[in-house]
Amino acid sequence: MSEKLLPDDIDFDGPFPRLSRRLRLGIVGGGRISVTQASAARLSDRWEIVAGALSSDPDTAKRRGADRYLPEDRCYASFDRMAAEESQRPDGVDAVMITTPNHVHFEAARTFIDAGIDVLCDKPLTNEAAEAEELVRLTGDSGRVFAVGYVFSAFPMVRQARRMVRSGAIGRVIQIHAEFMQDWLMTEGVAEADHVKWRLDPARSGATSCTGDIGTHALHTATFISGLELTGLRAEMHVLGGDAELEDTVMMMTRFTGGVPGTLVATRYAAGNRGGLRVRIFGDEGGLEWDMEHPEQLRFTRYGDPDQVLSRGQGAGIHPSAERLTRLARGFTEGVIEAWANLYTEFALAVAAGKDGIVPPAGWLCYPKVEDGARGVRFVEAAVTSHRAGGEWVSCGSGEDS
Repeated sequence: MSEKLLPDDIDFDGPFPRLSRRLRLGIVGGGRISVTQASAARLSDRWEIVAGALSSDPDTAKRRGADRYLPEDRCYASFDRMAAEESQRPDGVDAVMITTPNHVHFEAARTFIDAGIDVLCDKPLTNEAAEAEELVRLTGDSGRVFAVGYVFSAFPMVRQARRMVRSGAIGRVIQIHAEFMQDWLMTEGVAEADHVKWRLDPARSGATSCTGDIGTHALHTATFISGLELTGLRAEMHVLGGDAELEDTVMMMTRFTGGVPGTLVATRYAAGNRGGLRVRIFGDEGGLEWDMEHPEQLRFTRYGDPDQVLSRGQGAGIHPSAERLTRLARGFTEGVIEAWANLYTEFALAVAAGKDGIVPPAGWLCYPKVEDGARGVRFVEAAVTSHRAGGEWVSCGSGEDS
């Protein structure tokens, strides 16, 4: 009898179920974000880290692997070898996280999909829309699970906001505003740090820096909450500090399904801002506002009524889809590491469902998929095209209302 990971009697409206075992996860990429994501995967209690391709230098790969308690024979100097060997092991990885610089994403993801291994890839998905669409096709053809690291969609109060929009709490959506403001690039000498250099290098980061890195997060969070797709934009990119090839700031006018207007601003040169992701969705009856620096609160306003501030936790009007992503009671704070753990929880359940041959009901798992990643790449390309054309309107997505 084949291994079964999920219970027979899943309550799709209740808390997420326990798996029969922890899934085996491999790491591709040895930078800082891989440490964060590995910690979060462990926090989910649904993964164990068993293998990694943490450097192209064999000695460095083994040293980094030893630092993470990986067995020496599962510390690889290339993702190709890792995919080939792990796919043949009876205890091989069930999935991999890809946390390399952007230019490696496509080849790494394709290699593991071809090897029959599920993938969670950091964003942006790729540097080229054609590559992103190829990953969408390969995922569909193979039946693999492919998640993308838009982690802010996994905060409980973002899920609450999404549910409230869909329930009509703010009426018909009439405008959408998103911003992601940081100041870390203002630090003297930071551009020479290893984890920053590649973000400013067109050969590795692609045609953008700020837009592809944090602008895509702002857009995905806005579309995730609102349920509307981006159909057009006009963009201006700026280098406000230093002598760089790629922008540190982007400002956009945006347009969504049904002609809904909006704005999007992303910058690494806003003094005093650190985790400054803020999304505001306004309807014809009310509005919602979520600020990542205060992630446990969701501001809810209805015209003519007193403002409300909803808090992360059990009960008090919090929807079960948000409640099951909550680990602690009110007063004990949760943040981005828990959001990453939520993303890895849903990814684990999707991987397990795929292995068990279960098709979960719509809305049970809301992790960002490869199609969301492809939309993010199209967004980046549209922004670059608009900027180079002097800020002209450029269509993206389905082209509706553009």
